[in-house]
Amino acid sequence: MKKHYKVIIMGNGYTASGTDSINFFENSLFCINEEGYIEKIYSREDGDYQSLLTHARKSGILHELTSGQFLLPGFIDLHVHAPQWPNIGKALDRPLDQWLQEYTFPLEARYSDTEFARKIYEHLVKTLLANGTTTAVYFATVHREASLELGRICLELGQRALVGKVAMDDKQACPDYYRDESAEQGIKETRLFINEIKNLRGNERSRVLPVITPRFIPSCTSELLSGLGQLAKEMECHVQTHCSESDWEHNFVMDRYGVTDTQALHNFGLMTRKTILAHSNLINDNDMNIISSVSAGIAHCPLSNFYFANCIFPLRKALDRGINTGLGSDISAGHSPSIFDACRHAITASKALNDGVDPQCAPEKRGCPGSAITFKEAFWLATGGGGEVLGLPVGQLREGFLFDALVIDTNCTGSDLLVREQEDASDDILQKLIYNTQRSNICEIWVDGKKLPI
Repeated sequence: MKKHYKVIIMGNGYTASGTDSINFFENSLFCINEEGYIEKIYSREDGDYQSLLTHARKSGILHELTSGQFLLPGFIDLHVHAPQWPNIGKALDRPLDQWLQEYTFPLEARYSDTEFARKIYEHLVKTLLANGTTTAVYFATVHREASLELGRICLELGQRALVGKVAMDDKQACPDYYRDESAEQGIKETRLFINEIKNLRGNERSRVLPVITPRFIPSCTSELLSGLGQLAKEMECHVQTHCSESDWEHNFVMDRYGVTDTQALHNFGLMTRKTILAHSNLINDNDMNIISSVSAGIAHCPLSNFYFANCIFPLRKALDRGINTGLGSDISAGHSPSIFDACRHAITASKALNDGVDPQCAPEKRGCPGSAITFKEAFWLATGGGGEVLGLPVGQLREGFLFDALVIDTNCTGSDLLVREQEDASDDILQKLIYNTQRSNICEIWVDGKKLPI
């Protein structure tokens, strides 16, 4: 009780400590220290609970949730294309390669204008925070200055982020107006970017981290991929890229190297404990063995997969294999900035894979039984699962973890949530929150133990 805390949060809440382990907190006290970590969690049964509560009230550090409000860990979006934000909801009827060449690359090329970049990035980061994303993993563009500006904005607005300057140099695949001039330049610019992000003013606690970001194998030469692999070993940075997203990309890599994306990335030194593989829809058992052997992670993007992947990621299989997995919005191939939506689409996709979709097939031949996931597993993916992919102490309401959190108000004006605590069991309430929370229900966002304006 005598210990000095920055703030003590009192209320009901949920956290997941694994795919099948949900903890419900009832009127618990979350004690946040000066560094923004959860130092202690007290339940009402703990002997010091009442004296600590009295002390918190008298000292003015108590923040008490009201009836109908629930505390959740901050959501983690493992795959966001920040510059594509203006295209949200556009051109989703086009094939992936056409979507890239005609819509995406022309837009991303505009980020040579840093003022243009700042306006778009500010709007995006504010939107993601308001939707409950306290940690985001960003693809930026090939432009080092604009990518650095994204890092500055995340620091200014309070979001935890991993930001990558995109590397892409293959003249056969990338337009002349939008690519690195050479592999050498791509590697040099990435190195400069890493050091600049680390030295950003206000980033002394590394709330914004750099990510080595080869866009995907089809846009990179072997020289660039090899050089970035060496840089990843030298700088010990996170790595992000696309992996076996669609038939087109998967077959492109098979034709070029005679191996899968996963094996090729491994050969180039880009498969590490800090690697985030977006999609991975077409990975096979050997790919899963490689990913598991280095403890790399997968960013499952269920919504965009419906539009561009031509198949459904075998999520259940990956989870059963113990592969680190979280969720990504994949803006703008995904048309929603909400990880709550990603939870819902992950459940739907797993059900579609489990049950099948073609009514002309016999029921027993229609799907892949055993593929479905539960709302509890989706909640884990959005929170603790994402934290494990990143190897950071985020995504759980747990002692020793950073207090990144959101508060859901089920009684806000226009709420789609009807919670009756006298009749709904704790699991029922969490399920309602996962399926029905909207942006308007998110009334508070906390990062590093600090409440942010939304």
